[in-house]
Amino acid sequence: MLRIVTDGAADMPLDWRKKFAIDVIPINIHFGEKVYLQFVDLDNEGFYRMVDESHKIPKTSQPSPYQFSQFYKKIAQPGDTILSIHVTSKLSGTFNSAVIAAQELAGKFNIIPFDSLNGSAGIAFLCREARRLEGLGESLDEIVAHLQSLRHNVRVMLTLDTLEYARLNGRVGAIQAVVASLLNVKPMVLLKEGALEIVEKVRTRQGSLDRLLEMVKEEIGNRLVDIVIVHARDLQTGKDLMERARQTFNVRELFLADLSISVAANLGPGTVGIVFQPLE
Repeated sequence: MLRIVTDGAADMPLDWRKKFAIDVIPINIHFGEKVYLQFVDLDNEGFYRMVDESHKIPKTSQPSPYQFSQFYKKIAQPGDTILSIHVTSKLSGTFNSAVIAAQELAGKFNIIPFDSLNGSAGIAFLCREARRLEGLGESLDEIVAHLQSLRHNVRVMLTLDTLEYARLNGRVGAIQAVVASLLNVKPMVLLKEGALEIVEKVRTRQGSLDRLLEMVKEEIGNRLVDIVIVHARDLQTGKDLMERARQTFNVRELFLADLSISVAANLGPGTVGIVFQPLE
């Protein structure tokens, strides 16, 4: 069986890891001098609790090549083929770590690192598609070629409740964050072709949610889609957005997922979004 590996930036519905046999390498979370492994030492609620208690925003870092090597050895047998699908290389060094580890283990495993040019549930969609194609009997080359096309069609659209996290983690400039705070605007963020871009700023939280739905509608029209609604510590807004998406779009499957710690640490609690995969 083809081994499919991804990283902790991939947000997916709870049962996908088991259902599609996806192995997830954790990211590193830095609180002061301490380093925690996502999923292993710290879950989402524990992460938010530490933020609340310390009033500090943690840093995250990609798994090192050594951590990748150890992970590959743990989940695979010699001779196995591993398709390692990772968060966009334009925002993280995770893919590069996977490449280095793959080169070091070239004699033991056939490892194909793949740059998803995506984040959040966009990565999960690619992992799911890889498993589906394997089940149809497609070769590894055919699967990779299909993913290379699909990664340009999957979209991640988010609205942030604050720019403070993004400022402290270097995702946006200080001036931009201060202006947004003073005006109390809610940034609309698009992840496209691997890069994050603030595309609009909306005055109110409700207005940002309305605009989020409008932006997705402008992109997909009445095409059939699969959608994952993602949220960072805002379950009720996630559920409300899920119901509105059901009424607004031509949805085949609709899911709800927590934003991973790696995303929440950079974009902040209150971030919600729509990740979609057009099916036609």
